[in-house]
Amino acid sequence: MEQSCSATRAGARVALVTCAKLPDLDPDDQSLVPALAAAGITAVPTVWDDPAVDWSGYDLAVVRNTWDYPRRRAEFTAWAGSVPQLANAADVIAWNTDKRYLRELAEAGIPIVPTTWIDPGDPVDLQKDGETQGEIVVKPAVSVGSVDTGRYRLPEQEDLAVAHVRRLQDAGRLVMVQPYLADVDTAGETALLFIGGVFSHAIRKGPILTGPDEGVDTLYQEESITPRTPSPAEHALAERVLDALPFDRSALLYARVDLLPTPSGDPVVIEVELTEPSLFLTTAAGAPDRLAAAIAGLLPAARR
Repeated sequence: MEQSCSATRAGARVALVTCAKLPDLDPDDQSLVPALAAAGITAVPTVWDDPAVDWSGYDLAVVRNTWDYPRRRAEFTAWAGSVPQLANAADVIAWNTDKRYLRELAEAGIPIVPTTWIDPGDPVDLQKDGETQGEIVVKPAVSVGSVDTGRYRLPEQEDLAVAHVRRLQDAGRLVMVQPYLADVDTAGETALLFIGGVFSHAIRKGPILTGPDEGVDTLYQEESITPRTPSPAEHALAERVLDALPFDRSALLYARVDLLPTPSGDPVVIEVELTEPSLFLTTAAGAPDRLAAAIAGLLPAARR
């Protein structure tokens, strides 16, 4: 691809990468298309596993709605490694698509939701793991949109919880068991959005998990989203998370830090989304334009 250092970025083509079930992008990400057009950049929704796509024909590929990868993560990370110009980068995607990254953050002193990890083939004994009463969450370590995730009351629903764990194990998936932090039912979850390593906006997610996993065949569970101003403690923790990542935060096109409230009032990290997170662009004035400007900053000089 011939480049000219003196050329402008106008006329560049950017692939907004999605999946076959959302070929025209999620409605929120559709707001990015006119924002890029205003900067003279053509945005093309492009399906990640479409063999007909020539990724070298784009100046940049931006991962957005690739929400069908959890059952074939190896294929997805291999695809990411094959794309010439990708945001976020392939090494970020490889690290972030398995929630074992939470272990690294915890070792770096970041407070996370306490987690028990159960490998395929391991015995399932929730009593041994100390989860004998209260509510727990069972989910796979590779997942998006709270799919394959369930909430269980112990000891009443222990059999259902164990069956969920074993179903995931039988599929060869690493399982996470966490306490359900009930304060989320009233306070909600806080997600802080960063563009180019700089805080952009935040949202409140209403509670999502209402009971056991029912095996729904969807890309994600529906969420109630509203704008939110994060507390100083939430903002400070999110900044700590970005500084603790094994990547230069300024090199990340986008990042989302998801926090849950605890009975003590201190937030804890439930996830750090660096791969394909919903960015809730339409909830904050100027957010699509900020992301478009950050994308423009990643582009090489336009092709002749």
